[in-house]
Amino acid sequence: MHYESVFRASTFAGKRILITGGGSGIGRCTAHELATLGAHVILLARSADALARVQREIVQCGGRCDCVVADVRNPEAVRAAVASAVASFGFLSGLVNCAGGQFPSPAEAISDKGWRAVVDLNLNGTWNVIKAVQSHHQPSNGPLSIVSVTADVRNGKLFMAHTAAARAGVENLTMTLAQEWGSQGIRVNCVAPGTILGNGISSYADQVKQQTVETHFMTPAGRLGTEAEISSAIVFLLSPGASFVTGHTIQVTGGAHLRKGFEDAFMPYVSENTVPPYFGFTSIAGKADTDPGAEQIPAYFASGKIPAGFEGLVAEYMKGSKL
Repeated sequence: MHYESVFRASTFAGKRILITGGGSGIGRCTAHELATLGAHVILLARSADALARVQREIVQCGGRCDCVVADVRNPEAVRAAVASAVASFGFLSGLVNCAGGQFPSPAEAISDKGWRAVVDLNLNGTWNVIKAVQSHHQPSNGPLSIVSVTADVRNGKLFMAHTAAARAGVENLTMTLAQEWGSQGIRVNCVAPGTILGNGISSYADQVKQQTVETHFMTPAGRLGTEAEISSAIVFLLSPGASFVTGHTIQVTGGAHLRKGFEDAFMPYVSENTVPPYFGFTSIAGKADTDPGAEQIPAYFASGKIPAGFEGLVAEYMKGSKL
């Protein structure tokens, strides 16, 4: 397995970047890309086993990766983990907040416990890590770039009231911190993904999964996104090329955020990719539905509506999002 980034190989040479939620999904993909570009990536998550697996993958590809275990919802544990990382490996040049999660539910059916759990993970957890990293920042060590992964919640998010509130909070926090901390050489930005083929969607009930996939064929892109397409946006915001970008949220949605309700009925159906998906991992590019695991694709993925090039990717995700 190898990762082919669109960025120059030495872009992050000598840089140390902390990634929360690095044991799976977008966090794992971003870790692979940054390591390919020369960064020393430090992964933070709750699961030591998941972190160890990703660390092995990156090291086998020639990258440098270390891990610290902590629950982002626990401020004390986060402070200790970040302090340990800085003491062991040196000052940080970047932070990527990928830790997060939610579950679909009508707003009135969300329990008090469920609400607190989602808000604590997505909003408070993000703040806990940002605050801990900022406390170790010294402007003399160079600039610090913070990127948080949120979601496409600008117009609300149906059946996701808890995470919509939390993610909107992160985006507003980002604008506030960009103003307060700019004088310290800290840039703060967000990436807001649309619906991505990954371990997030794979955990949803089949009916929700099917509706999500089908509605995204009525977007300008005519498909769902890939983790690599989110990682690319994150990497750009971390890079020197984004040195004049702060307090901003980049929406990577395939145009889904442009929906206007009743006007959706007039949006042309996209029957095939005009802009092919970007996979990043070379072992995925070009997979066909005859590859091992394709038999696990649910009927609605094999209905002929999904654009060519996604069948093999979906098969991999049905096996647990391990590329």
